[in-house]
Amino acid sequence: MQRKSLDVWVGLFVVLGVAALMFLALKAGNMSSMSFAKTYSVTAKFDNIGGLRPRAPVKGSGVVVGRVGKIEFDDKHYQALVTLNLQEGYNFPKDTSAKILTAGLLGEQYVGLEAGGDTNNLAEGDKIARTQSATVLEDLINQFIYSKAAEGKDSK
Repeated sequence: MQRKSLDVWVGLFVVLGVAALMFLALKAGNMSSMSFAKTYSVTAKFDNIGGLRPRAPVKGSGVVVGRVGKIEFDDKHYQALVTLNLQEGYNFPKDTSAKILTAGLLGEQYVGLEAGGDTNNLAEGDKIARTQSATVLEDLINQFIYSKAAEGKDSK
């Protein structure tokens, strides 16, 4: 009887370990947030997407309203073409703007939508015209260094 009890505890421990590994794998692959809600796709062009990846969240006022579908390169305009899959329950005006933002200082990047004032809403296949590219940390550091270097030259 004692042997069966030990086998049950070992089996339970193994099942919990496999469940933990599955959870970590889904988190690492950004698949734990899969949704089967109906969506509509809109596109936006950005000069620089930084570290934005497919399946990254699309947020409006901090609420996840969709996911990044696919990211392609437009070789005619030399910009990144990002497809946003927005959930059908969330409607945004046609003059909505999109920005690539970072969660925290070094966190994951996501697309933030800022609603405009148009009376017509975005629909399947529409394009978001007003976009703001990702802020690249290296560029900010370089600007800071060069501005400090310029200040040093001016003071001499």
